[in-house]
Amino acid sequence: MDKYISVGKILNFHGIKGEVKVGYSKNKQDFFSSLKSVYIKKDNEYLPLEIVSVRPNKNYLIVRFKGINDINEIIPLKGSLLFVEESIIRENLAEDEFLIDELVGLEVFDNSNGEKLGFVIGVSNNGANDLISVRTNTKNVSLVPFVKAFVPVVDIKDKKIFINNIEGLLE
Repeated sequence: MDKYISVGKILNFHGIKGEVKVGYSKNKQDFFSSLKSVYIKKDNEYLPLEIVSVRPNKNYLIVRFKGINDINEIIPLKGSLLFVEESIIRENLAEDEFLIDELVGLEVFDNSNGEKLGFVIGVSNNGANDLISVRTNTKNVSLVPFVKAFVPVVDIKDKKIFINNIEGLLE
């Protein structure tokens, strides 16, 4: 069974001819614009929507889907998430990009001495950069900026992350 990952959301209709405003993941406009189709989930089933056109507008995209030519056809889809197959996401990840589910559960080690410090329990974003939530050996949760300066090594295969544990980073 294919696994699907959300890449956007139908925010609202745009005009009366079936176009929609789509919100998308930060810095992923080019990726979304390259897609030929997406899926919408309805009644636990993923239904394909073929993309006819995509154009940027402010902080969202204007998208037209094949076969949808009227505002009345798009209103029921308002608020729906748009998905693509996980394999398409993986093909388009940069060398230093990861899926959240790949990071959650990884053990965290000190890059200088190899000491185990805890494990990743989540990923969030503060607007400036991604943060990994690390549950430490003392059961505290600390947020670590997910940037090379703090996280120089991510080893998905061995399920390990190495961090530069500066004083006060992990409580």
